[in-house]
Amino acid sequence: MDYKILLTVFITVFIAELGDKTQLATMLYAADKEVSKLTVFVGASLALIATSALGVLVGSSLSETINVKYLHYIAGIGFVAIGIWTLLKV
Repeated sequence: MDYKILLTVFITVFIAELGDKTQLATMLYAADKEVSKLTVFVGASLALIATSALGVLVGSSLSETINVKYLHYIAGIGFVAIGIWTLLKV
């Protein structure tokens, strides 16, 4: 296992998820006094695992047909576009 990649992915996803709609929704579910906090944690964890698995599968499939260099460009442009859209939306 490449621990440098592991740490990079962990930090990137961790920072991206802070303050995200997903985290806010999880906090709202956990705020309900009648709901098991363990159930909320397990549900949110399984959802993040499932979406991450989907990302790995799609990324792996795309890398077989598109040069990885171009995927990096596409991802970078996508992130910049989302950032600009977010700024303009305010």
